[in-house]
Amino acid sequence: MNLNLDYLNIKNYNNLYRNMSIPNLIEFAIKREEGVLSDKGALVVNTGKYTGRSPNDRFIVKDNITKNTINWGEGNLPIDEHVFDKIYNDVLGYLKQKDLFMFDGFIGALKEYTLPIRVICECAYQAMFSNQMFIRPNVEQLSNYAPEFNIISVPGFKAKGMEDGINSEAFVLINFSKKIILIGGTGYSGEIKKSAFSVMNFILPQKGVLPMHCSANTGNDGRTTIFFGLSGTGKTTLSTDAERRLIGDDEHGWCNEGVFNFEGGCYAKTVGLNKEKEQEIYNAIKFGTLLENVVIDENRTPDYNDSQFTENARAAYPIDYIDNINVSDVSSNPSKIIFLTADAFGVMPPICKLTKESAMYHFMSGYTSKVAGTERGITEPKATFSACFGEPFMLLNPVVYAKLLGEKIDKYKAEVYLINTGWIGGAYGKGERVNLSYTRAMVKAVMLDKFKNIKFYEHPVCKVLIPLECPDVSKEILNPRNTWVNKDEYDKKAYELAEKFEENFRRFKDIPSNIIKAGPHKLVI
Repeated sequence: MNLNLDYLNIKNYNNLYRNMSIPNLIEFAIKREEGVLSDKGALVVNTGKYTGRSPNDRFIVKDNITKNTINWGEGNLPIDEHVFDKIYNDVLGYLKQKDLFMFDGFIGALKEYTLPIRVICECAYQAMFSNQMFIRPNVEQLSNYAPEFNIISVPGFKAKGMEDGINSEAFVLINFSKKIILIGGTGYSGEIKKSAFSVMNFILPQKGVLPMHCSANTGNDGRTTIFFGLSGTGKTTLSTDAERRLIGDDEHGWCNEGVFNFEGGCYAKTVGLNKEKEQEIYNAIKFGTLLENVVIDENRTPDYNDSQFTENARAAYPIDYIDNINVSDVSSNPSKIIFLTADAFGVMPPICKLTKESAMYHFMSGYTSKVAGTERGITEPKATFSACFGEPFMLLNPVVYAKLLGEKIDKYKAEVYLINTGWIGGAYGKGERVNLSYTRAMVKAVMLDKFKNIKFYEHPVCKVLIPLECPDVSKEILNPRNTWVNKDEYDKKAYELAEKFEENFRRFKDIPSNIIKAGPHKLVI
């Protein structure tokens, strides 16, 4: 097969290594001093200055395809095509006489919605990452392969910031007309994954498919549950269940045929990783896994409690490193939907049920909290809202995705629950985090229809439905107000949080009043 990259105008490179085996890529990475092996054989790399996404450095070319469709704003910054072309040409010059590592594969396990992608990297570890995170082709698919989108990642290339028409040395540039994603100045591999996800989020709604930043699993009964939640809410932990088959841990589509995984791997946070509590993830870290920004000792043993490099240390591994998976990566239409939040204000109930309207409201809100220590400058709990539980990657207006969700809830009679994995009995620093065993019991009760004959009542401020009881969970914690010593203080915090919800929701235009009324209201209790 002709692997000439002239169609991208990439010429005069040194060697081109296509879809190399993981052992070979690891050998290259070690020889090139990109990383070292851990005691269990995982490749450990440090991504340098950038240990997470750089949202202020992600740009989309504004052209006839995007100018009236992209939800322009923070995270979706526009650039002119000539700016893209200038940086692209500079990157082409940078790639001359370099070894290139290429991965050809797919996003989307369901054939009708699969996107063939080509990832071209200057670093062997990023080719390894791509191999582990995306869907790997078989021999026949590889022999007849033609990419629809190209991703070019050059961590060693530093842009000139404002002089180049962008904000800094790092950049993620998406060009839908040329079908190229250009990533430079950052070695954080998550930019590859999330930019590809963003492309799917732009394409699929036009086909009636809801793209979702969620994890998903299925039980022996064939029923599917999906989990939405921002970082730190427990999405990966709670969906990786020894009693259920994992479909995927992060990115999915929901179409008439059911739920399908976008990826071929998992990208799990490792800070605080515990063998007893997260055995499946812990055991997946072995030869063939990529560890990013994880601290290792003199014996090359990872210390998952040491976050000196970043709170965002990660492990990338193929999904079949998890013992209990749904091999096809496709499952039935969801019967249960779980929204996860880590409420640091101690206001939200540990579990509650949502109507379709309140589900759409909370989906568009995408609420959780940041606490002290997670980011520089945060010294007390901070409410965080990310529409669709993944706003930086949802390129269209959030209303588009929320309407699709509402339609699918109606069509497939899915039940929606909101589970708070955050604090009760007081805000962060005074209360305590909901016990993980209780949270797992709540998730299990949802999946096994244990709330079928249990009565619910409405929270006067949050407007969610609280169950009178939940199997294997203390009744005392179900109403969060009961867990506070000072009830007046709880009422005050509930009022404050409702006000934050209302303030955030004002940015959305032309929302039906029944959806607005389904959200928290700042009423006197």
